[in-house]
Amino acid sequence: MMKIGVIGTNWITDTLVEASKDVPSVTIEAVCSRTMEKATEFAGKHSIPYCFTSIKEMCESKKIDGVYIATPNAVHHEQAIECLEAGIAVLCEKPLTATYTLAEQMVQTSRKNGVLLMEAMKSTVMPNFQRVQELLPELGTIRQYSAHYGQYSSRYDKFKNGVIENAFKPELSNGSLMDLGVYTLYPLVALFGVPEEVKAISTPLHTGVDGQGMVLLSYTEMDAVITYSKITNSYMPTEIAGEKAALHISQISSPERVTRITKENGSEDLSVAQEKAPMAYELEEFARAYQNGQIESSINTHELSLNVIALMQSIRQQIGVLYPLDELS
Repeated sequence: MMKIGVIGTNWITDTLVEASKDVPSVTIEAVCSRTMEKATEFAGKHSIPYCFTSIKEMCESKKIDGVYIATPNAVHHEQAIECLEAGIAVLCEKPLTATYTLAEQMVQTSRKNGVLLMEAMKSTVMPNFQRVQELLPELGTIRQYSAHYGQYSSRYDKFKNGVIENAFKPELSNGSLMDLGVYTLYPLVALFGVPEEVKAISTPLHTGVDGQGMVLLSYTEMDAVITYSKITNSYMPTEIAGEKAALHISQISSPERVTRITKENGSEDLSVAQEKAPMAYELEEFARAYQNGQIESSINTHELSLNVIALMQSIRQQIGVLYPLDELS
C-alpha cells in the first residue's frame, strides 16, 4: 500500500482523492495546505487522518511515501525538489513547471536521490489512449494530427469585470497554453516525438497571459495543428488521419471514446471499457512505478515531460508570454 499526502486543496485535489477510491494500492493519508484551517477542512471532507502546513514536516512525518502536488505552476519546482530531496516520491500536476531549466533540475534531483518523479498527465495512461497506440499501424502513413481543447473558464467573466484570479496571473505561470494547451501537445509528443518546426499564434490578455492559441507543427511526413482556449468552448474531437483510415478521439484531455473511420466501412467504435475514474489511472501508474522501485514512469517518462516543456517554452517565446520564472532560466 502506497501512502500519499496531497499538497493543495483545490478542486483537482478533490477529484484525485475521490479517484483514489478506485485504486486499492494507494491510500490518502495526509494533506498539506498554507493554513491549518484549510487543511483540516479538506481532511474532514475526505476523512484524511493527518494535516500539515509545512511540506518539510509532512515529508519527515513518516506518514507518507509519496505526494501529489496540485499547487500553482510557479511553485511546482521548489515543492517537488523539496520532497524529492527528502526521499518522498512526487506525482506533480501538469505541467511540471514553466521552463526547461527548472524541469531539468527536478529530473536531476529525482535521479540524484533515486526517487520517483512523475508528471500527472492522466490522458496518456488511460486505456483508450493505449488503444489509440495499438490502432495507429492500421491507419497507414499518418499525415495529420489535429487536437482541440477549449473550455470557457469559470473565472473569465470575473476577469472581464476587472477581477483577476489565479488562472490569468503570469506570476503563477498560468494561461491557456499552460492550463489547456498542454493536453493537446503531450499526446502528440508521446505518439510522434518532437516536431521539426513550430509556428504559434495567440490571443493575448492584458495581464500578459494568453487567452487562447493555435500552433502548427511540422514533422517529416506529417503536419499537426492544435487549438486551445480558456475564453471559448470547443466541441471538436481530436483526429489522427492516415492514408488508409482516421481515428477520432473524444476529449483529448481524458480519452473516453476511440472511433475508426474509413471510406469503405464508415465509422466503427473501437473504444475499450474504462470503469475507473480518469485520475485513478495516473494514481495506478504512480503506485506501480513506486512499488517497482522506478524513478520514472515507463509511460509519462522524464524525457517526455522535458520535451513537452521545451516545446511549450518555445511556443511561449513566439507568442510573447513571459513569466517571472523565465528569469531563473
